[in-house]
Amino acid sequence: MSLSANYPRFTLGSSLTPEQRAFFAKYGFLHFRPFASPEQVQEIIKATQEVQARWIAEGVEKVNGVPIKYGKDVDGSPIVQRFAFASQYHPVLHELLQDERYRALFPLLEAEGGRVGENEKDGLVVNHYVNVEGSEFSQMGWHTDSLRDVFYGKRIGPMLNVGLHLDGTKATNGGLRIIPGTHRQGLHKMLFRKKYYKDVFYDPHELAVETEAGDLTVHDGRMWHRVAQSPLVGEASRRRVMYVPIIAGKYQPKTENSPTPFYLRFLHLVK
Repeated sequence: MSLSANYPRFTLGSSLTPEQRAFFAKYGFLHFRPFASPEQVQEIIKATQEVQARWIAEGVEKVNGVPIKYGKDVDGSPIVQRFAFASQYHPVLHELLQDERYRALFPLLEAEGGRVGENEKDGLVVNHYVNVEGSEFSQMGWHTDSLRDVFYGKRIGPMLNVGLHLDGTKATNGGLRIIPGTHRQGLHKMLFRKKYYKDVFYDPHELAVETEAGDLTVHDGRMWHRVAQSPLVGEASRRRVMYVPIIAGKYQPKTENSPTPFYLRFLHLVK
């Protein structure tokens, strides 16, 4: 489903407009600008750095069964490159998820009982991409977020993946790529259109989502997407984005006794 790079950027208010709902129904995603102010973005980055320092000091390997991905920063120092349930470890991040504007997105689930999954799935995930020697996270191959339901033999449930972008990212610096309209694909294409995570290559139908710091993106969990590697090296390649699921259905919180989900046992392969 073709869509040019100058697709509309919207503003998220207390409810979605008919235009926004129609756009999502057709293409499977929405892009809001701005969601967080520059001051809020810096406060959030500082909070993630404080969580990172604590986890490195304590040698945290998993949170609620989800592995934490470590790597190296541009100066060779250790960093957390994939956080999970980050909002459980800092009041600023917890408060972020209480923003009433998230409720405006619930109708996109087309299901009752919509909620922000702060304590479910992987909670608030922070992905920190940097392209340097020693980095363990510079890109992420093609995947859909709904695969986890298939792994557990469940019916695919309604899910939105909501991303708050902490760095501006031009298409020339890698970043989020989506294939618009694939949220309406059948199960076979959702499973086999790409090789999950291993396929990192350009797709002629993909759309580069260019962001500014503070932007919010929302995509349907059934949509094919990837994070392209930056062709730049060092500080210029840094990209940080936070994701939280919006879901419906039975409440299924994770705890410190939760097992590692099967699909995350391959997280070390994602680089």
